[in-house]
Amino acid sequence: MEENKMGIVPVPKLLFSMSLPAICSMLLQALYNVVDSIFVSRISEDALAAITLVFPMQMFLMAVGIGTGVGLNSLIARRLGEKRQDAADSAATHGMLLVVFNSIVFLLIGLFTSRPFYSWYSDDPALVDMATHYGQIVLCVSCFLFLQTTCEKILQGSGNMIMPMVSNMIGCVVNIVLDPILIFGLLGAPEMGVIGAAVATVIGQACGCAAVFYCVIKKQNIIHISFKNFKFSWTAIKDIYVVALPGMVMQAIPSFVNIFLNMILITFSVTAVSVMGVYFRLQSFVFMPVFGLCQGSMPIMGYNYGARNRKRLVHTIHLTLKVSITIMAIGLIIFQLFPDQLLAIFDASPQMLHMGRNAMRLLSICFVPAAIGVSFSNLFQALGHGIYSLIMTLIRQLFVILPVAYFLSQTIGVDGVWASFPIAEAAGLTTAILFYRHVYRKEISVLPDGND
Repeated sequence: MEENKMGIVPVPKLLFSMSLPAICSMLLQALYNVVDSIFVSRISEDALAAITLVFPMQMFLMAVGIGTGVGLNSLIARRLGEKRQDAADSAATHGMLLVVFNSIVFLLIGLFTSRPFYSWYSDDPALVDMATHYGQIVLCVSCFLFLQTTCEKILQGSGNMIMPMVSNMIGCVVNIVLDPILIFGLLGAPEMGVIGAAVATVIGQACGCAAVFYCVIKKQNIIHISFKNFKFSWTAIKDIYVVALPGMVMQAIPSFVNIFLNMILITFSVTAVSVMGVYFRLQSFVFMPVFGLCQGSMPIMGYNYGARNRKRLVHTIHLTLKVSITIMAIGLIIFQLFPDQLLAIFDASPQMLHMGRNAMRLLSICFVPAAIGVSFSNLFQALGHGIYSLIMTLIRQLFVILPVAYFLSQTIGVDGVWASFPIAEAAGLTTAILFYRHVYRKEISVLPDGND
């Protein structure tokens, strides 16, 4: 049998070749929300606030899709490292069943909970209507996002990082083209406002989904999905969710946190909510390259852990850390030096500029410690220890950020909410280092040295 490239190609070259497409994919994914926000901000600040209120639910949607995909990615990579092709194929087929289940769940959530949920924030009927319409569309038509995410993770788990990038590029281009047309009614299209932004997003997702799905079902793909002679296995589902469930919860927690942060911020002003929305969209261009780097490194680490090659595993860990810290440091410098220019992208009012300037500088202090935490969290998931990543997230966000944000908001005002982020990240970094020392001593250091 031909040796898998994840076990023989030099680590720097392999990590670069696998991460660069993933980084491009993640940046394009970030562009979905940013493009919507840029165009919607031209409608009004209230419209920007409305889609910011929807953002936590979009994060929850992504948490389920990406979390499930990460579990699938990790399982496929480990089974390939163990030379168990049939088990890898079976895992991918089970992943398709999970796409159907998740799509039905979010269809029901979108239909029956959207308006009551957004009514909690405000009694302004126009704001609630915009948030409800946008939220219902992106939740009820989530099937394309789930299928696209699952197919991308299947390909990434087998070492194919190019097609996921291409699919995201297709979806992003379609979204960018359709946004102004549907929002402002150009080229004879009806003027749909916030609804147009949501429709453009799901059409873009559908186009990207079609491209990556075709690639997965082609016979040339390393992983083969087939329901012929398929036998459902609860063990396969369990193996996926041992990693996926902690990952889903870990990514869903920020959604939960944002819901309550928005509730704190809206007591100050709608502008405060808009500033937070702008920050999350801007910081995604710093975090997404790191997430893409981690996506590229996960199958490498999972494969070499399964193949019991300590040298390649450790080399990948160290290189991922160095590049992640560099990316985050560059982001920190940009946010510290150019907050006004960043906010101007979203047509910020003088009041929004004044508030946002302090927000960008305080919030970005968390970037460098976050780079280390994200890299270690990715390692734990690659080795099948998603629970460690979950504990890190619980400590950083539920146990620190919300209580600190509430307390500081009551004592020093809205700047206290921004300051809670670097405080929470410091707690997460401490936890990550302690877990890494434990995992290295118990599992990594005892592996055979292997070849690099």
